[in-house]
Amino acid sequence: MQKEDQLEILEFIRQNPLRSSGQIHDAIHTGRAYATTKRLLAELLAADYITKQGGGRATKYVISPAYALQHPIDPEAYFKDEIDARQIKQRFNLELITGTLAKAGLFTGNELQHLAQLQDEFTNNVSHLSKTIYDKEFERLAIDLSWKSSQIEGNTYSLLETERLLKEREMAIGKPKDDAVMLLNHKEAIEFVVNHPDYVVPLSVSRIEDIHSILVKDLGINRNIRQRRVGISGTNYTPPDNEYQIKEALFDMCVLINGKDNIFEKALLALILLSYIQPFEDGNKRTARIVSNAILIANSYCPISFRTADATEYKKAMLIFYEQNNISAFKKLFINQFEFAVKTYF
Repeated sequence: MQKEDQLEILEFIRQNPLRSSGQIHDAIHTGRAYATTKRLLAELLAADYITKQGGGRATKYVISPAYALQHPIDPEAYFKDEIDARQIKQRFNLELITGTLAKAGLFTGNELQHLAQLQDEFTNNVSHLSKTIYDKEFERLAIDLSWKSSQIEGNTYSLLETERLLKEREMAIGKPKDDAVMLLNHKEAIEFVVNHPDYVVPLSVSRIEDIHSILVKDLGINRNIRQRRVGISGTNYTPPDNEYQIKEALFDMCVLINGKDNIFEKALLALILLSYIQPFEDGNKRTARIVSNAILIANSYCPISFRTADATEYKKAMLIFYEQNNISAFKKLFINQFEFAVKTYF
């Protein structure tokens, strides 16, 4: 019951920020004593789910950045509101990387235990494979990753057509040449991070730029950090709009990732933050997926193909992070896709 009471208080504060303990109690006490409401608020403060402003009788409560980062958001309910009706964090959050994400853990204890068990299963499975079988399985995963990562960006190749292209260099009839180039670039980028497993340890801005350059080769996309504003379809969120701020954000992101001990946190942060910063004119999410996998591969963790990730759901989860700085939907996708990779390959 206590947890339900806490969630009720959290939801009220989220919808009604800067309310006093008395106002919170009067709105939702449902028969409990005022002292109980005060105790629940103290517990939420101690857990860093809420913060307070002011002091004494003037104390007001708001949701903490840490809770805003983690609390569950239902994508279906969230996107019932059209783009201009959603209340969002429209500008790039300068404090997110150096403040909130630097202090907060991204996974619960149960989530970390589940991921660790999956990683142990992967390690055990791989230990029983010959090099020939391992290479064959990795090739299958790399094909799936190249296909899905490209499909999320609108590539029209089917999985079967992608396999023929990457294995036999056979281009699909009637498909744009750029679609084939995008897929071949993915293959080259994956081979690069596999052949240079320490390339992202530690992660640096220049190494991210190198991987991006491989992914956008021969696609008419500028390889350098962008110097002008860029819009993102489907949202009113606007990423940083000048080269200095972009480079600073990338540097802070690298410091954050390099400073984390948990490999799953490193990989998830690379996925969401490279997409959030949008450092390049194009190819940002593709770069994020390869860099994230490079971190996993560098630490002998199972890479992720995203094969069963629905492209629309992937984009919605990413938009929720852009607009609310909330990782709940994308974290769920990440965990599900890691589990799929462990259970499907190797």
